[in-house]
Amino acid sequence: MEKYREQLKDKKRIVVKIGSSSLMHEKTGRLDLLKMERLVRVLVDIKNSGKDVILVSSGAIAVGKNTLGLVERPEDLSVKQACAAIGQAKLMMVYQKIFSEYNTIAAQILMTKNTITNQVSRTNAKNTLKLGAIPIVNENDTVSTYEIEQVQKFGDNDRLSAIVASITGADLLILLSDIDGMYTDDPNKNHDARFISIVEKIDDKLMDMGKDSSGSGVGTGGMAAKIVAAQIANYSGADMVITNGNDVLNIHRIIAGEDVGTLFLQHENRDIDVLSL
Repeated sequence: MEKYREQLKDKKRIVVKIGSSSLMHEKTGRLDLLKMERLVRVLVDIKNSGKDVILVSSGAIAVGKNTLGLVERPEDLSVKQACAAIGQAKLMMVYQKIFSEYNTIAAQILMTKNTITNQVSRTNAKNTLKLGAIPIVNENDTVSTYEIEQVQKFGDNDRLSAIVASITGADLLILLSDIDGMYTDDPNKNHDARFISIVEKIDDKLMDMGKDSSGSGVGTGGMAAKIVAAQIANYSGADMVITNGNDVLNIHRIIAGEDVGTLFLQHENRDIDVLSL
């Protein structure tokens, strides 16, 4: 199994996804600026080492909610869209400021379902993602109701990050989550749950293990959504790792071949339409 970890050192294009719960202070719901600064530093260092890196960042609705002084995550669609519009601008402003401190340009890319399913739009998005800047991708919740309405199905940008990995030809996807990786059961409820270091192939038994297990009131993605993301990434030719986002240095540890998180091994299959997963 060690050889699979060693192979992660040779990855050339890496997509990193960070969820809302990993960006916010748990008690206040406000942005954790220290963690964001550490994340940006890690991403810039990866780029400086000669690799391509793409960030898929959640958090727009959560930031907008906090800016508007809302206590709970809004249920009304129009309020969610307003939160997304306010929050996305503020989130990008923070990212741009931190990236500029490391002399790096960040590019905002907002994607919708149409961007993903339309061949011309996918090609345009793929070309944009090849910019010399570090792209920051999010779903365009402000103008598209589909992304917000389907968030429980797709997960908190988990599926989007896997699709981004697919259309950009990435060979590694790293999901920063609020848990260390995948377990045989929900570790918050079952203390006998065993940690799974490597998944060679996703089968029905594994899918059954992927019940929704997110304990966060900020994000929306559970383990089931992450397994679907793994399917998309693996079939597209990319390995995927789920790891704890509380320590963003786990990104470096993964790329260094250390035994961190749960590694889902790629088994490329271009005959499968990953968008249908």
